[in-house]
Amino acid sequence: MKADLSSITRRFLRRGFWLKSGAVLAGLLVTLAALDLAFPPPIERARSGSLVVTDVNGIPLRAFPTEDGRWRIRANLENTDPLFIEALIAVEDERFYSHWGVDFLAVIRASGQAIGRGRIVSGASTITMQTARLLEPRPRNLGSKLIEMFRAFQLERRLTKDEILELYLTMTPYGGNLEGLRAASWAYYGREPDRLTDDQIALLLALPQSPEVRRPDLRPDTARAARSLLLTRMADLDLISAQRADEAAELPLPARNAFPSNGWHASALIRERELARLSPDDRHGMPVADVRSTIDAGLQYALEDYLEEVAGELTDEVQISAIVVENETRAVRAMVGSASRERPGGWIDLTNSPRSPGSTLKPFIYGLAFDDGLAMPDTFIEDLPARFNTYRPENFDRSFRGQVRVSDALQHSLNVPAVLALDRIGPERFATSLELAGVPLRVYGSASRDPGLALALGGVGMTVQDLALLYSGLGDGGLMRPLVWTETEAAEAGNTPARRFMSAGSAAELIEILQSAPTPEGRMPSNLTQDAPEIAFKTGKSYGFRDAWAAGIARGHTVIVWVGRADGAPRPGATGRRAALPILFNVFDRVSAELDTQGNAQDRLMAEESFTPQHAMARFGRDDDPPLILFPPENVVLVQKRDDHPNPGFVLSGRGSGDLRWFVDGEPISLDAAGAPYWVPRGPGFYNVSAVDPEGRESRVAIRVQPR
Repeated sequence: MKADLSSITRRFLRRGFWLKSGAVLAGLLVTLAALDLAFPPPIERARSGSLVVTDVNGIPLRAFPTEDGRWRIRANLENTDPLFIEALIAVEDERFYSHWGVDFLAVIRASGQAIGRGRIVSGASTITMQTARLLEPRPRNLGSKLIEMFRAFQLERRLTKDEILELYLTMTPYGGNLEGLRAASWAYYGREPDRLTDDQIALLLALPQSPEVRRPDLRPDTARAARSLLLTRMADLDLISAQRADEAAELPLPARNAFPSNGWHASALIRERELARLSPDDRHGMPVADVRSTIDAGLQYALEDYLEEVAGELTDEVQISAIVVENETRAVRAMVGSASRERPGGWIDLTNSPRSPGSTLKPFIYGLAFDDGLAMPDTFIEDLPARFNTYRPENFDRSFRGQVRVSDALQHSLNVPAVLALDRIGPERFATSLELAGVPLRVYGSASRDPGLALALGGVGMTVQDLALLYSGLGDGGLMRPLVWTETEAAEAGNTPARRFMSAGSAAELIEILQSAPTPEGRMPSNLTQDAPEIAFKTGKSYGFRDAWAAGIARGHTVIVWVGRADGAPRPGATGRRAALPILFNVFDRVSAELDTQGNAQDRLMAEESFTPQHAMARFGRDDDPPLILFPPENVVLVQKRDDHPNPGFVLSGRGSGDLRWFVDGEPISLDAAGAPYWVPRGPGFYNVSAVDPEGRESRVAIRVQPR
């Protein structure tokens, strides 16, 4: 009986032990869960990192340091050499994919070695524990180690193994202001760590173990020794052969390289737009993910090199800015804020600096006039001296041409007809249309902030980006949408309603008019070249020759070019046609070459000296096409200028094969100082104007000059 009682007592005591043990364990788990909820790991610290702007294909354009000047670029396992990952796990944490943050086998091994030898021989920190230490640095002691273990469990509960590995590779130190594998790879090898050689892998594994002691740029001897040690370890682990390890150990150490800094102004603008998207709580640091832009790296580099080359041929104070936009999507494919940062004002993004747009707004004035039924391309409009209250516009050459067609007035950028058209549609309505399209009006020197009729001739501040928005909308049938700079913005663009500035029919008529404008000197008209994209272009200059502009549309893209001085000082004689239009045509060459648009740019734009009339006629498709007289048009009525007018004559223009000779009633016409045919009527009456090409082909128009 006593035996039975004793056994029952023992069973009861054992049951109590286990009950108490279970209660203690349950309490411990509850406590840990409560601590986990109350003190989550500071993963948000990793949000502050270096933002990298890439092109549309993921090619890095420019990297930006953190606010404290450190380079910390988010790691991406898909863009990391697999052998590096394999070597990292084998060297640092061989059971990484099997433990829950703490490798107890490694803890037992390290503890036994420390007890047996009286000192620490090997560590037991897993990659997860090291990541916890990087997130929350603490002094190296037993208490910190226990906290790291707890944090490791927390990380394992919240993140996948790959996410932990990416976090580690983002924050691990590499000496100086370098943090993370990608930052180290760019700094020492100038490239992404997607394909690494054996010596590169060994050095990138060795550096985090003693980042300051092993820096190859400061301590090459210790760096070389550490690299050799890691190469031997990789060979012992059968990751590489012994021969490969020996060969890699003999290779030179790398030097410190600069981080990517291409597309300087475009990348800075994209960075600011990305930061603006963050919530107020996140603006203290930058998101670590790369920002994929709409920029095409090939076109961006080509445009940067070309504009720097052109600027090198000009005076030291001249700057150039340009932008290329894809009309259908409004994606910015290339943007150069200045030709060179070594020139005055080069650090300023001149595509975002308001300037007088000159005559570049005239097509949009006529577009609204077409929509209102006030004019059509063939409508005659007066180019005569006119006064609008105190405002008295004049043409650039200070001459007037009488009755001209709207199409001719636009092609030759006549000022008085444009002001007359603006007066009819109303400057307030035009200004409102511009603002609704997304272009803010910046009026200077007017207390009323009303641009008035001066708006027709550039009496308002606009940027290269503003004009890109307008002209890409013109190329899209008159629909206006904001420019798109990033992949995220492109995805959201479909949710932004377009605003119609003018009808599609009016936009098409304007493009046809602008396509027929005289091409720049040294360029053949597109209709004389095979498979040639016709560029619809408009030039402009601001008052006092401060700004020279050229805007063009062709093959689904818009190009805007600005040439001038950053300080706004005048450049006498630098018109849009002379200073900016040749650059515009050459930029379209680069667009065709880099974006593979239809047609070969070099074929469609040829220098006249190497382009014979026979070649021209062969490309044109016929051998009997006469020259085309652009001004004066057939049956035009010109008004005789007053006797004291400084420019009593008219500039004639046309196009054909080679240099044209001009005649009025059989009498040859002389050229002015600029090389253009200049005719002064002998008085009122009827005249026959003819143009003859080098092959003797002639075109003739009949005109009338009437008295004032």
